Formats: sequence, structure tokens, C-alpha cells
Amino acid sequence: MKDKPLWAVGVALFAGLAAMAGSPQPSPAPSSSKEALAVVDKMVAAMGGRKALEAVQDTTITGTAELVQFGITAPLTIYEKRPDKIRRDITITEANMTFVQSFDGRKGWMTDPQSGAAREMPGALAKEMAREAAASEAILHPAKAGVAYTLKPKAAIEGRDYIVLEQTQLDGHTLTLYLDPQTYLPYKTETRMLDLAGGEVESETYSTNYQKAAGGLVVPYAVRIIQNGSDAERVTIAAVTLNTNLDDALFTLK
Repeated sequence: MKDKPLWAVGVALFAGLAAMAGSPQPSPAPSSSKEALAVVDKMVAAMGGRKALEAVQDTTITGTAELVQFGITAPLTIYEKRPDKIRRDITITEANMTFVQSFDGRKGWMTDPQSGAAREMPGALAKEMAREAAASEAILHPAKAGVAYTLKPKAAIEGRDYIVLEQTQLDGHTLTLYLDPQTYLPYKTETRMLDLAGGEVESETYSTNYQKAAGGLVVPYAVRIIQNGSDAERVTIAAVTLNTNLDDALFTLK
């Protein structure tokens, strides 16, 4: 590991895995166009189909996260429970500590990177965690979730044209998805996030190595996160487990 304190490793890892949006001004989300919703439907079909996605009540994802700037790779577990719960555990063996971020549907909490104690999450991060927790609802039921989609002109990435969808939340936060024109699976997403100093940075996520997982879902087993043009993290998924009846207490601050 490079010469960085272990608490900084935990902070940086969480900063990368949670793309903290930078304080957008509240504004009504525009209405989704029929063309955009038709593309969303094709994306849902590519991910395994609406029936398969609707059948998922909870998900457990295990794998590893490589924190590039620190030169370490750590075990990662992500728990999700519909409609609005999420938890991430990352174990730093050098510190003999597991860092946790969680949102229980109402509020978020996290492991304090300096003390190791559990505490409530800062508001900006909790807000972003809430968006992540509701990500499946934003795709399956955008109108109910207060999300709108706009179909943008195609954009070239490495010489290939990708379908571009812009997702807009009620608070004005936007996420841009670049879909493979053949598979309709997301290849790249873009958003803005807050860095550790509280300033905004550009965040890009690349999802590759899609494979069929449990329940017929199609999942990216490799994820690369870039911040302001530099590699931040690489996540490799080992297993995806569905519908194990995760207890709500798992997501709640003790």
C-alpha cells in the first residue's frame, strides 16, 4: 500500500463507490418522451426482462474493489432490498476493520473512517445513497419514482456510436447513460459528484463483462470508475445472490 493512513483509504473508497451528486438546484423533472421510454423498455429487456427484475426483492453482491490510488484490493459486499434500502461493506484487512455505508429507507449511516464507530451519514451522501437504493425503481417505474428520461443524440465512444439516455430526478440531479446499440445494456454512465474536499468532479462508470446471473438477470461483472479523468476504482463481481429475505435490521444503525 502507498503511504496513506488507513482511514483515508476508507474515505476514498466510499467516495468513489458512492457518486455523491453536487447540490443541484431543485426543479421539476421534465416528462419522459415516448421515444426515451421505448429505449428504457429495451434496456429492461436486455437486463433480463421486466418479469425477472420485478421478481427481485433483495440482492447480495460479493466481489472485490481495487482502490487504484492506494494500490490495494479489498473484499466488497453490497446488499440491496427493494424499494429503498442499500448497504455496502468493504473490509480493509490491514486495518482489521470493515467500513460500512447504509441507507435504511429513511436515513443513512456509515463507519466513521477515523474512529471506526458507526454514525449518521452527512446529508449529501445520504441523499445520494437514497438515489442508489431506488435505482431499480427508477428504471422499472420512472413516473412513480419521480424520474424522467430524455433521449439525446447518439455519442461516439472509441469510434462507436452509443445510444444516450439522460435520467433526471425531481431535484434536478442528472445521470447520463450510454447504451450499447446492439445489446441495449449500459456501457458508460456519467454524473457529477463531490470529492473529499467538497468540490465537484466528473465521475464516469464503465460496466463490462456482462453475464447471466441468478434469476436470469444480466449483470456487469466488471466495473471501472474514473474521476476527473483518472482511474479511481475497479470492482470485480464474484457472485450475485437473490431473494434471501434480508432482514431490515441489516440496513439500520445499531
